[in-house]
Amino acid sequence: MDETKELTRGEQLRKALSSQKKNGYDRLLPGELEAMEAYCTGYKQFLDAGKTERECVDRTIALAENAGFRPYARGMELKPGDKVYRVNRGKAIMLAVMGRKGLEEGVNIGAAHIDSPRLDLKQNPLYESDELAFLKTHYYGGLRKYQWVTIPLELHGVVALKSGQVIRVSVGNGEGDPLFTIDDLLPHLGSEQSKKALGEAIPGESLNILVGSRPLADDEGSDRVKLSVLELLNRKYGIVEDDFISAELSAVPAFSACDIGFDRSMIGAYGHDDRVCAYAALAALLQLDVPERTAICMLADKEEIGSEGVTGMKSAAFDTFMADLCAGQGVLPRVCYEKSFCLSADVTAAYDPNFADVYEKRNSAFVNYGMGLCKYTGARGKSGASDASAEVVAYARRVLDMANVVWQMAELGKVDAGGGGTVAVYMAERDIDTLDAGVPVLSMHAPFETVGKLDCYMTYKGMKAVYEAK
Repeated sequence: MDETKELTRGEQLRKALSSQKKNGYDRLLPGELEAMEAYCTGYKQFLDAGKTERECVDRTIALAENAGFRPYARGMELKPGDKVYRVNRGKAIMLAVMGRKGLEEGVNIGAAHIDSPRLDLKQNPLYESDELAFLKTHYYGGLRKYQWVTIPLELHGVVALKSGQVIRVSVGNGEGDPLFTIDDLLPHLGSEQSKKALGEAIPGESLNILVGSRPLADDEGSDRVKLSVLELLNRKYGIVEDDFISAELSAVPAFSACDIGFDRSMIGAYGHDDRVCAYAALAALLQLDVPERTAICMLADKEEIGSEGVTGMKSAAFDTFMADLCAGQGVLPRVCYEKSFCLSADVTAAYDPNFADVYEKRNSAFVNYGMGLCKYTGARGKSGASDASAEVVAYARRVLDMANVVWQMAELGKVDAGGGGTVAVYMAERDIDTLDAGVPVLSMHAPFETVGKLDCYMTYKGMKAVYEAK
């Protein structure tokens, strides 16, 4: 529109009163395109280094210590600007940058999760059938089983021996490593399978990983292929079959994070849900100097199965960490909580025109329209949601706009079309004002998900704005 032309009354009202949605690339500030690419390079490295929650914690510790963080010990005296972290059983981590204000003034929290859907090995997984060796699995999280067959897989995790020694296992992401897969029925013989519903065509018990076919030489006994695999495992890791009982081994997609599209505007990878938000929450915290209010980053485990257990968001581990920090200042945790704010950083569904019938377009998040704020998640009648108040949403709008963050409102599909949850409800139950926000994702929970680089960067900017809020 010609800026010199006088606007009609309708045009003036439309400009002043109507919502004006714009693609984020039309709203970038000078220099942000370069900053976005640099940020996304670091994020892709984080993804490739962290295929499980344990590996994400290891990578987080390395990045944090490089930024001046140190392990927190109960009773440690802390002053403004001090940077500390505490690891919860190797699968979750809490980090803090102490602020100028006391903890009685509350804290700013970025909470995300670092677990993702995967295939966990059962405790007695290895077997041979018709001279092929397989590993039995039990899927973890809300995945679509048909997507996990005939793709390359890696094996990651730990084996804990009775002696107390813990052996790290990582096969598939090293130079020259073998990969694994789950076979599927050929189309020539799959006519009956094709008649089944999508969710029933691949039963959970058929997600068996193919791991070997060469029989042990110079042996006349049974299960020669299985025995050959056991010999290889024993030679490399010093384990025997009974050690699977106290192991946590997971099969994950053997995909490296990569740029998507001719314009390289998107990132394809395994584990965007929720490591794309976890990295944003972490990277923003690492950039802080001395915030006004203490900034907390919580990277939790077990969100994909309801935030259960000692490493999930329902655990008292977060409360213990906060109580220890508060004790150092003579503050009751409940006093700190009631004045705190939490951005529950979790992904949301990006509008996909290929499946438009399950989205409500006016209230969907779009790729390249920035960080997606979700007033509520849940299912059906908002079941399982924290449902942030109008005042909390207004506060977030103000904080993000002041920091020039590109953001949008989002909802997880049509009413009654499905739904989902985050850690927000468990933060809110602690008497902490909480709002969901995160990156819109295409193909969420698939072995290979897609996100927009702009949305990744704006979520990082949004997290930093929240940490720096006064």
